[in-house]
Amino acid sequence: MSVLAKRPASFFNPVRAAAWAAVGLILLTPLVAMQFTSAVAWGAEDFLFAGLLLVGAGLLLELILWKVRTHRTRLVLAGLIVLAVLVIWADAAVGIF
Repeated sequence: MSVLAKRPASFFNPVRAAAWAAVGLILLTPLVAMQFTSAVAWGAEDFLFAGLLLVGAGLLLELILWKVRTHRTRLVLAGLIVLAVLVIWADAAVGIF
């Protein structure tokens, strides 16, 4: 039996940590872009909206990973959440609906 198989369970998961770091990087992107161009003009309400949308989606994904056991169902639900976030973001950006 390998050493890795004997490790105790841990709450830290590097993939999940990277996903939450990606949320922060997505929110930092327009902040940095505003320093270099006037084409990006986000206000506090834009950052709040994006933050709530991304954190809400992340929490829903965490809930799915916690409660749903089958890989296929996890993938389908995660895909639907990502699709919903993209549609909401696109509608907020340019008003497609």
